[in-house]
Amino acid sequence: MMPLKTAGLDRPFYEYLLSVSLRELPILSQLRQETGLHPRARMQIAPEQGQFMALLVQLIGAKKTLEVGVFTGYSALVIALALPPDGKVVACEVNEDYATIARRYWQQAGVADKIELHLAPALETLDRLLSMGQANTFDFAFIDADKSCYDLYYERALQLVRPGGLIAIDNVLWSGRVADPGVQDNRTRQMRSLNQKLHQDIRISLSMLAIADGLTLVIKNS
Repeated sequence: MMPLKTAGLDRPFYEYLLSVSLRELPILSQLRQETGLHPRARMQIAPEQGQFMALLVQLIGAKKTLEVGVFTGYSALVIALALPPDGKVVACEVNEDYATIARRYWQQAGVADKIELHLAPALETLDRLLSMGQANTFDFAFIDADKSCYDLYYERALQLVRPGGLIAIDNVLWSGRVADPGVQDNRTRQMRSLNQKLHQDIRISLSMLAIADGLTLVIKNS
């Protein structure tokens, strides 16, 4: 589905980037390699993206984070490892098979107690968090789930993060399909529409980065 490396870089250039930048712990490498054998391996985020998000989490001093879409757990793991001892990742996943792999690695890494997994449709979990009074309490959110619901996830995440909080939205370049007007499948149209909406949304400040398959960073204005 999606490329695992930053778009536009040829293999030698990409490998050089990793060789002088990536500091991937063995447990993360093991999870990435196991996931690489999965039939849906291309759903996994690129390691340089994971490291970048961990840096952002440390930069803003995040303690409470949200993840919409877990897959085999790499992004939740890299974030949990970057959080302080009292930090928490609230993770939304609907697939038990994916979650089983994720839990195993979270346990091995010693961060399982930092990750609160909700195995249910993400919209149900996000609405439940809002109904429990958790609006404006998250420092960081990462959205990487079914693209047809991205706008709905974004609107919930915008309510859940605090003013000044950060939302990272994955796959916004969608392998370049968003820039091709001839591509009109539903997921591409949803991503294209969200990108246009974010560009005009006065509730936020943003920057779209050409890392991996595209990552938009959104700061909720106070």
